[in-house]
Amino acid sequence: MTQLITPQLVTLDQNLGDSPADVIRVLAGKVAATGRASEVEGLFADAYAREQKTATGVPGGIAIPHCRSAAVQEPALAMARLSHKVDFGAKDGPADLIFFIAAPDGADQEHLKLLSKLARSLIKKDFTAALRAAATEQDIVDLVDGALADKPAAAPAGSFAAPAEAPAPIGSGASAGPKRIVAVTACPTGIAHTYMAADSLVAAAKEMGVDLQVETQGSSGAKPLDPAVIAAADAVIFAVDVDVRGKERFAGKPVINAPVKRGIDEPTKMVQEALAAADDPRARRVPHAGAEEQAERAEEEKGEHIGQKLKRALLTGVSYMIPFVAGGGLLIALGFLLGGYDITEVADRVVLENNFGNLPEGGLAIYLGAVLFKIGALSMGFLVPALAGYIAYAIADRPGIAPGFVAGAVSGFMGAGFLGGIVGGLLAGYVAHLIGTWQVPRWLRGLMPVVIIPLLASIVASGLMFLVLGGPIAGLTVALNNWLTGMSGASAVVLGIILGLMMCFDLGGPVNKVAYAFAVAGLSAGSADNQAPWLIMGTVMAAGMVPPLAMALATVLNKKLFSLAERENGKAAWLLGASFISEGAIPFAAADPLRVIPASMAGGALTGALCMATGVTSQAPHGGLFVFFAIGNLPMFIIAIVAGMVVSALAVIALKRFAVKKPVETEAVPATASV
Repeated sequence: MTQLITPQLVTLDQNLGDSPADVIRVLAGKVAATGRASEVEGLFADAYAREQKTATGVPGGIAIPHCRSAAVQEPALAMARLSHKVDFGAKDGPADLIFFIAAPDGADQEHLKLLSKLARSLIKKDFTAALRAAATEQDIVDLVDGALADKPAAAPAGSFAAPAEAPAPIGSGASAGPKRIVAVTACPTGIAHTYMAADSLVAAAKEMGVDLQVETQGSSGAKPLDPAVIAAADAVIFAVDVDVRGKERFAGKPVINAPVKRGIDEPTKMVQEALAAADDPRARRVPHAGAEEQAERAEEEKGEHIGQKLKRALLTGVSYMIPFVAGGGLLIALGFLLGGYDITEVADRVVLENNFGNLPEGGLAIYLGAVLFKIGALSMGFLVPALAGYIAYAIADRPGIAPGFVAGAVSGFMGAGFLGGIVGGLLAGYVAHLIGTWQVPRWLRGLMPVVIIPLLASIVASGLMFLVLGGPIAGLTVALNNWLTGMSGASAVVLGIILGLMMCFDLGGPVNKVAYAFAVAGLSAGSADNQAPWLIMGTVMAAGMVPPLAMALATVLNKKLFSLAERENGKAAWLLGASFISEGAIPFAAADPLRVIPASMAGGALTGALCMATGVTSQAPHGGLFVFFAIGNLPMFIIAIVAGMVVSALAVIALKRFAVKKPVETEAVPATASV
């Protein structure tokens, strides 16, 4: 296994700047200079983004900036002992010992375990004292290697390490009588803070005479707590920055919930709070599944206004619907490729009556085309139920899924389609949520989420769809489809412009998703005689490809207007754009929204208009250039994309040059970063 730290990765007694960004950038340069990272800026950006989420300073003058990054090729530790301390957010002041942990996106478990072990060593005072006393870079390497190999830390010859503090008397600070506490620690990266918080809590509890056992939900693996240990616990500590996996295991226990860094900074206080909660019948408890879980969810979402709640529910439904649409749509397109457009009329009979030993007229291609088409059609049949089901899930959690699916199926049965699915999902979700707030006897609580809520919510939501809402929505859907089918000439071009603007407005956000969902909802209704749904799908796909491709082209045409990180993102944007992943332009829009978004919309509008005007169609809902076989009028599809790409690229370059007084300067890497 590659050695994690070498003398070349150690910096002793130097001034690396005044801010965490300065220090991280220099250490990222060290990692890149040893060939363990492909470039400095990408690694710095990932590490600094992690730093901004949660400060990495810990008590004792230590900071552990860390990240996982695609720029990292081999796991690495870069260490600096600073002559000028830098504030990394620790409560006891600035840090002079900095360990920068750089892990690849796909780091193996053994490396992650070593990185986690090092982080745990940094809260041991004899180890940090030895680091401060080390005379050479090799001394530092030897100390770290010893910590990773479980050897006791020792100061180098001729120096003195500060003695470890004596433990506090057993029972100090704890309430009378033995207490048992369980804890879960977790952070977004799962490398350092997760394990340091665990060790800090265990050490604090030991000094107080408290039995505390921790489950670390980190990247180097997690061993769940024994259910018997959880059952015997008096209280629970969640020191986490992410959701607790298997939270329902702790249902009913008094709980102290805080960020993972507090488990490092104030472990004694957290243990004391857990002990107090164990003796307080009014203390907050981990909710049970069902009514209590929904009540807690409602409390968390209380600050949202109705528009935010609706947007979140709709986006959840669309995100869960897309896999059904993407897989099903591509299979239908392959079915047409092998079996022709007429496969829709014979697919059922061919699939049921034929097999490899009894091929239909037309041979193997017709048989495989029928099978692929039928699998795709069945997958597309889940489009509206999945949309409705997961809209309801976003509102009422798991009890809302079944009523939502049923309401979506009713919508499909009545011909209310995509619009009916939205209405049915919202109805099912809000009814299920309302029923979930009912106060019921304890013996009935277990039946609420699996029987009572699905039953009553299905009756109410689907009943309203059948009796009141389904018919009018179905009529509106038919009118809308007839209007779209009849569009031609100038009106079709206007629709293309609108769809293009929507696809490029927020690059994968709510407006983009509405336009995309509108296109895929009608995809299965397309045919050789009614190509309007395919026209809309072709327009939406082409326009959505423009922003990332345009940003990639702009970084090639004028590199000086873009930072090194943006130029690297531009390389990836070629593939993302070709694959119809609009989000490939988000890094550019996030850095300069007032120039990138209008430029993208200009190109998207042109592409949408050209596609509609020239009859570009798509029978596949996703894939970009890689589903060329499903694109009608492929030459114009490509021409429209290239035209929009060029317009957007030139527009963003012009805006960056002339819409500001001072041109954007290329980010420079400090000289120390390349040492």
